[in-house]
Amino acid sequence: MIRVNNQFDVAWRSGMTVQDVLDALKFTFRMIVVKVNGVVVLRPDYATTLVPDGAEMQALHLISGG
Repeated sequence: MIRVNNQFDVAWRSGMTVQDVLDALKFTFRMIVVKVNGVVVLRPDYATTLVPDGAEMQALHLISGG
């Protein structure tokens, strides 16, 4: 199980990536910052960064304005 934002649980499967977790939660917002177990994952690496079983993941939506 992967815990996201300390409120969502996503069932883990072998080979699961950051992008898979975001897709499972329908997180499609373009401006998002992700941490897996406290380590920042860069957007170009979402599709290749594996998420281990039991991981704590933070997915933070950035809001900008003027």
